[in-house]
Amino acid sequence: MLDDRKLAVLRAIVEDYVSTNEPVGSKALAERHNLKVSPATVRNDMAALEEEGYITQPHTSAGRVPTDKGYRLFVDRLSQVKPLSAAERRAIETFLAGAVDLDDVVTRTVRLLAQLTRQVAVVQYPTLTRSTVRHVEIVPLTERRVMLVLITNTGRVEQRVVELPEVVEDTRIAHLRAVLNASLDGCGLSAVPELVADLPERLPAEDRPAVATILSVLLETLVERHDEKIVFAGAANLAGADFTTGLRAVLEALEEQVVLMRLLGETSGDTPSALTVRIGSENPYLHGTSIVATGYGSGDNQLARLGVLGPTRMDYPVTMGAVRAVARYVSQILAAS
Repeated sequence: MLDDRKLAVLRAIVEDYVSTNEPVGSKALAERHNLKVSPATVRNDMAALEEEGYITQPHTSAGRVPTDKGYRLFVDRLSQVKPLSAAERRAIETFLAGAVDLDDVVTRTVRLLAQLTRQVAVVQYPTLTRSTVRHVEIVPLTERRVMLVLITNTGRVEQRVVELPEVVEDTRIAHLRAVLNASLDGCGLSAVPELVADLPERLPAEDRPAVATILSVLLETLVERHDEKIVFAGAANLAGADFTTGLRAVLEALEEQVVLMRLLGETSGDTPSALTVRIGSENPYLHGTSIVATGYGSGDNQLARLGVLGPTRMDYPVTMGAVRAVARYVSQILAAS
C-alpha cells in the first residue's frame, strides 16, 4: 500500500494527464501542485510508483503516464466524486422531466449523459422479464381486427395488431379486456403464460377462438422482446479520444448490441445500484476502454443499467458524478410514473 505522499503524487499525475494528454514530469508536478516536497522527492516518488506499476514512461519522453493499475488505485482511493452544480442538477431534472414515455426517457437520458461527460453514453432498456403488467388494452379497429397494447410498470408499451378469426362485438371485447386486466394486473411478465393458460376455459364458448388468438399474440410479444435493448449516443466524442485498442474496435463494439450488453453486464455487482468502474484490462471484451455504470429503476427494483464508455484517460470524478446523478433522476421519474 502506498503512503499518503505517493498517493498525492499519483493523484496529481492522473489529474494532469487527463487534463493535458501529455506525459507528466516531476518539475511540472512540483510547479502545478502544492505537494510540499522538493522536485527531487517527487522524482523519487515517481520512480517508486513506476517500479510498482502505477505509472509508466511512454517512448523516450521524460514524463510519465498512469497505467490501468494507477487509474484503478486513483478511483478506489477517490475521496470524493465531483458533485454536480445546482444549475446542472436543475438542467437534468428539467430535461428528463419533459419526457412523455419510456422511449423518450431513454433517448433523453443517453443524450444527456453524452453531453455531460463528453464520452459515449449507453442506456439499457428495462427488460420485459423484470417488469410487471400495469394494463392491457384491446382497441377495436375493424370488425375482425383489434390493437393489443401491453403497458408495463416501467412505462414500456408493446403494441400488436391482431387479426381475429371471426367478428367480435365491442361489448365482448370490453369483457375480455376486463378479464385480462383482472388476471394480470401487477403480475410479473414471466408469470403471464401460467396465469393465462386456463383463461379461455373461463370465458363463454363463443369468445374462446378470439381470446386464444389474442393470447397467442400476447405470448409471442413477450418471447420476441425478451432480448434486452441498448441505445447509445456520443460516438462523435470518440474523435479526439486515445484508445490503446484502436478506435475501430471501439466503434465495432458500439454496433454490436451483444458486446455492449456484456460490457454492461460485467459492471453489475452485488448491489445493482452501486456505481461500478471497470478500467482498461478489467474489461474482458474491450481492453483499452473504461466503463462507469450503475443500475436504475423504480424504488428498490433495479430494472436496467446505464453508463459511460470512453478511453482510460477519463475524468473519473466528473464522469462518476454524472452517471450517478442521472441514474438517480431516471429512477425518480420511473417511480413517479
